[in-house]
Amino acid sequence: MTWRVADKVIVVTGGAKGIGRGCAEMLASEGARVVIGDIDPEGGANVVRSIHESGGEASFKHTDVRNETECADLIAHAVQTFGQLNGLVSNAGWFPRGTLEDTTAELWDDVIAVNLRSAFFCCKHAVPHIRAAGGGSIVTMGSTSSIQGLPNLVAYAAAKGGLLNLTKTLAGAYAQDRIRVNHVIPGWILTETEIALQTSRGLSADELSKAGEALPLGRHQTVEDVAYAVLFLCSNESSQITASTINVDAGVTAMPVFQGDSPYVG
Repeated sequence: MTWRVADKVIVVTGGAKGIGRGCAEMLASEGARVVIGDIDPEGGANVVRSIHESGGEASFKHTDVRNETECADLIAHAVQTFGQLNGLVSNAGWFPRGTLEDTTAELWDDVIAVNLRSAFFCCKHAVPHIRAAGGGSIVTMGSTSSIQGLPNLVAYAAAKGGLLNLTKTLAGAYAQDRIRVNHVIPGWILTETEIALQTSRGLSADELSKAGEALPLGRHQTVEDVAYAVLFLCSNESSQITASTINVDAGVTAMPVFQGDSPYVG
């Protein structure tokens, strides 16, 4: 343990499972006091328990990130519990498939709310506290769809593209307050949800494995791959990095996704 984020208080939205859980646990293992916001109380409690058992500090606050009041309450809970706020990992996300013609107004609104509006709410309420602490770090969690869309992820791609632009906008707006704002793009991670989705579409485990091997760096990415990038951006090691995008995607965003030989399956 190197204590790269020792004593920093960091909020992680969507931290009850998947990438969010990986980020929360890694940040805590490096000395951060972590506050998890999620709609899954059982999952959130499990992460807090895991962190405590490893000697770290963490708290959970039930949060529906589509609601501004609940986002504000999450930030307030972090400050009340640990006395300050030094960082935010805006990770909550939802990626239902849908083409342009399949996407209803209701689905569009829900996807934008979870993936984009939530970051706006959390950043809006976090910034004054991070400023009061003398600065800190905000990390938004993107997607390969932040910079190249897929035909069956229309609403999600629009939301993540907007999130990337919001990140750059806030980076410029709050640099004078020593608040750094950066964007991380995870690659193709075989979470339980992703495996279930792809197998339901007829892809076998062997086919998924071969698709990972076909990526430029030769494998699927892991939650830990992404968490290491987030840890770096939350640490003082990245004190001169803002408005940046870190691609943790094995190089897939350098590939032409609309060509038939692309290994990525959207």
